[in-house]
Amino acid sequence: MTAYWCERAWLGSGRGIVDAVTVTVDAGRIAAVDVGGAAPSDATRLAGVTIPGLANCHSHAFHRVLRGRTQRGSGSFWTWRDQMYAAADRLDPDAYRRLARATYAEMALAGVTAVGEFHYLHHDRAGRPYSDANAFGHALVAAARDVGIRIALLDTCYLAAGFDRAPEGVQRRFSDGDVERWAERAESLAAAHAGAADVVVGAAIHSVRAVPAAAMNTVVEWAARHRAPLHVHLSEQPAENADCLAATGRTPTALLAEHGALGARTTAVHATHLTGDDVARLGSARAYACFCPTTERDLADGIGPSTALRDAGATLTLGSDSHAVVDPFEEMRAVELDERLATQRRGSWTAAELLAAGTVDGHRSLGFGDAGRIAVGAPADLVAVATDSVRTAGTGAGAESVVFAATAADVTDVVSGGVPIVAGGIHQRLPDVAGELAAAIDALWEDA
Repeated sequence: MTAYWCERAWLGSGRGIVDAVTVTVDAGRIAAVDVGGAAPSDATRLAGVTIPGLANCHSHAFHRVLRGRTQRGSGSFWTWRDQMYAAADRLDPDAYRRLARATYAEMALAGVTAVGEFHYLHHDRAGRPYSDANAFGHALVAAARDVGIRIALLDTCYLAAGFDRAPEGVQRRFSDGDVERWAERAESLAAAHAGAADVVVGAAIHSVRAVPAAAMNTVVEWAARHRAPLHVHLSEQPAENADCLAATGRTPTALLAEHGALGARTTAVHATHLTGDDVARLGSARAYACFCPTTERDLADGIGPSTALRDAGATLTLGSDSHAVVDPFEEMRAVELDERLATQRRGSWTAAELLAAGTVDGHRSLGFGDAGRIAVGAPADLVAVATDSVRTAGTGAGAESVVFAATAADVTDVVSGGVPIVAGGIHQRLPDVAGELAAAIDALWEDA
């Protein structure tokens, strides 16, 4: 057994921030949580405020190569997408593992202990399966393991370029040709990682424009049979809604509901441009709504109806999506700050609610149902946040300090599954994360 003594710790919405907490760890899980008293002589001390490990519920790891490049000039989501496709066209499984390893290490430095990888890059540049049809998926699992975090690999069905349009160009790398072949490949991926405590294989419908309605049922049934998470990009752009209405007479949310895709294991990613009926459907299904505020503002997507979704019964989670920023604290506070801009009212979201979105609720949406808590039986995921930096000094060292003052730069120590992966702000397996990122990204663009 090992022990960690936390100067202060957030023990969930019910208990809040508590002083002097000793967390005892056995076989990667929390065996005891004791409050009060001095630090045991053999305990590792965690200064500041310790919170549970954070869940990044929506990631496209290869988008990390776009940071600082797609912000040049003007344009829209659709011009950004062309630049993203150019990046996707350059990757092979080995290059992807190297890039994802560095990207996941950046997340670990920010306190992330589980990532939901919305994975749709499947095949070679001609659209043909590799000899191992899941070579890219296995590379992503290996990358997460390289840096000590868990991964929910959300294997994505992507069959069309739009309503009644076949995949073209780089999109052929995304498509299995038909939904049966997608299901066969996903079945093989799930079998390869069956029983692994650090891997969940889930399913994803890329979007209503990329998966024909007739194919949705197969994806939904696959996820239900495996009791797996089901994620979907939903109403990120007004054009998606308009195209769906023109093609089907329904909003994207209504179309998903019609095909059984809304439920308690469903995560609607973005959910930005919703009607009142859409909000009600997601709420009554008790679905998750994954907001990615730093990407949504970077792509000029808009501000989603976070409080309306919450009040209807949906559960908020958070992701960094395109990795324009990797900072879970910024994602948390951005939900509240964006809501202030939209409503001209302060205080729609409490710090405790936003911490829950970033921890326990996020982990549940990824299929890691017992994670994201500092509680007996949970995986021993601990994140120490400094309260004496220039950002956090004098802020009171409470939940509000963590959510509204801290940044990723204030994470000093991270324990994932009982294993210290970050100490003193340094990743213990990949000490030069910046160098690894630069090398992986520069190699990808070297002849561009």
